[in-house]
Amino acid sequence: MSTDAPTIHCCAQSFVEIDPKELPLACPRPAGGVWNGHPRVFLKIEETGEARCPYCGTLYVLRGGPLQRGHGH
Repeated sequence: MSTDAPTIHCCAQSFVEIDPKELPLACPRPAGGVWNGHPRVFLKIEETGEARCPYCGTLYVLRGGPLQRGHGH
């Protein structure tokens, strides 16, 4: 029996949590193992705190919620 953790592909879980340091967000993600599963698409997640890929349906959730815009900018 293997003790290796299972590989999570872009569509194998209900959502993927994204750290703000990982922006800009593109799907599929290079570390996902299926980086060539569909055309690469950049997703706008900053304002709402979540985005769904139009190709594979993966839901991405931004850790900490929507980014706060600076006042006066």
